[in-house]
Amino acid sequence: MTTATTIDTDQLMGLWATPPADDAATLTVIRSLYTDPVVVNGATFTATDLLTKVRSMQESYRDLRHEIIERVDAPGRLVVAFRLSGVHAGPLATPLGTIAATGRTFEVRVIDVLTLTDGRISAVTMVADELSQLRMLGALALALP
Repeated sequence: MTTATTIDTDQLMGLWATPPADDAATLTVIRSLYTDPVVVNGATFTATDLLTKVRSMQESYRDLRHEIIERVDAPGRLVVAFRLSGVHAGPLATPLGTIAATGRTFEVRVIDVLTLTDGRISAVTMVADELSQLRMLGALALALP
């Protein structure tokens, strides 16, 4: 059953920016926000898979901040557009390969379309401006004629 239950975006963003240090506590937060499993951009992830992703973000970045630009609540859906910023502090897996820590700051615009089932996120369609982020990190140079 799909319902239009409100998701606490501060808690959601906080999970990814500053999760509890303890894995068990982080899994508890993940399971309070997401179904297990959850579908992200067509791929199925368990709560443990999400924990791995959360920890990977913590290894790649520091001083993460989320600035919500827009939030749209609809029956069974939540759409959140936000800016994610921080410092690239560790290895970052990208479509171009892994980028070693650069120490550079970055900002990336993200739009998450969240499907809600029984008050939790059951599916995520996420679109991020990764091209701009890769340029900010020095992984891509702008080719001008």
